[in-house]
This record gives sequence, structure tokens and C-alpha cells, in this order.
Amino acid sequence: MAKEDNHEAQRCECEDHEESSPLLQVNESKICSKGDTTKTAEEYGWTADGLPVSQGSVIGEPIGRNQWSSGLFSCLGRNDEFCSSDLEVCLLGSVAPCVLYGSNAERLGSAPGTFSNHCLTYLGLYFVGNSLFGWNCLAPWFSYSSRSAIRRRFNLEGSFEAMNRSCGCCGSCIEDEMQREHMETTCDFVTHVLCHTCALFQEGREIRRKVLHPGFNAQSTVVVLPPSEQTMGRK
Repeated sequence: MAKEDNHEAQRCECEDHEESSPLLQVNESKICSKGDTTKTAEEYGWTADGLPVSQGSVIGEPIGRNQWSSGLFSCLGRNDEFCSSDLEVCLLGSVAPCVLYGSNAERLGSAPGTFSNHCLTYLGLYFVGNSLFGWNCLAPWFSYSSRSAIRRRFNLEGSFEAMNRSCGCCGSCIEDEMQREHMETTCDFVTHVLCHTCALFQEGREIRRKVLHPGFNAQSTVVVLPPSEQTMGRK
């Protein structure tokens, strides 16, 4: 009698295990041999994480950077739907670079006082540099960080990466992403020191193509129309 009870209990446990895990039999049939597993991966082309095998982030390939919408020395911009904005950037940066820099910073961070803080600081460094050294040599030390912020925000290709892609002579000295970012930041600083006006123009064109001015935030507006005139006809 005891043997029959033990046999019945074992049979019930097996049935419960099979009912609670209905996919075990399917998984065992799929992974029964190495050749079957390889065939399944090649057939469906998906990894265990549910991502396609062809994606670069899965197989370890670096994700490509985006290109700047215009070149560094394309001061007049491009002949597209933003041509008027490009001309505005060129004129504004030539007459009042502090206003252009403040406008770029305002579009990046729309916190209250962003424009005035950046514009006035740039203006002060501009006058000090021109008064003491005869050229605008101090403002680039303050404004180059905006180029790094734009590059990181929109995943743009930096000067160091572009130089490495063209000649391939600088990639061996980079070991990780942090060192690459340090080199890109240094190149942003050098670009602002040597080609400061052109750098401001390029950043202004880029950010106006991708970020709306904070004053044009889309807000829902309810328009109430007055009722039309009603006339009562007599029968």
C-alpha cells in the first residue's frame, strides 16, 4: 500500500512539473545538440537579448557619428530652407558675436537668464581681450564648451574623429571612450581659439536646424469664435 502511494505521489509531481513548465520540452528539443542551436540562430538572426544580430551595438561595432549640417568654413550656410537663418547667423556673428553666442546657449539650455548670463560674460571677455591683447583671445576660453555640448547632444563627429578617419594616424593613442572625449574637447578648444568666428557660425547654423527657440514652444491654444448671426424667419 505504501509503495503504491509513493508511486502515485511521484506521478503527480511529474505531471505538476510538466504543467507548470510547458516550454521546457520545447527548449530541450531546441538545445539538444550544438548543431541545432547554431542552425536556429542563423535561421532567425536574433540574439538571446531579442536584438538583431546585424546591429552594431550587439556585435561590438562602434555606432557612427552624425555629420555637421554645414562645414566649418561655410560661413554663408547652405542653399536650403534654412538659408535665411544662415545669413542671419552670419550677419549677427559678424556684428555682435556675444549675441550669437548667447542665443546659441539659450537654445541649448532654456533656463531663465541663460541668454543674459552667457552674453554679458562673453561681452566682458571680448572687451578685456581686445583692450589688453588687441584681439578676442579670452572669449574662446569661455565659449568652447558650447561646441562640446552641441557635439554630445546631437552625437556629431568631432574634429579628432574626423582627422583620424581621414588619415588614420591618431587612433592608436586612444584606449577608451574617456580619452577620446578628452581629445575631442581639446580639439573643440583649439577650433574656438584659431577659428572662433567660424566656429560660432557653424554652431549657430547647426542648433537652429535642430532646436526651436524657447520662445516658440508649442502650446495648445483654444480659439473661441463668436456665434454667427441668427435670423428668425416668419411663416
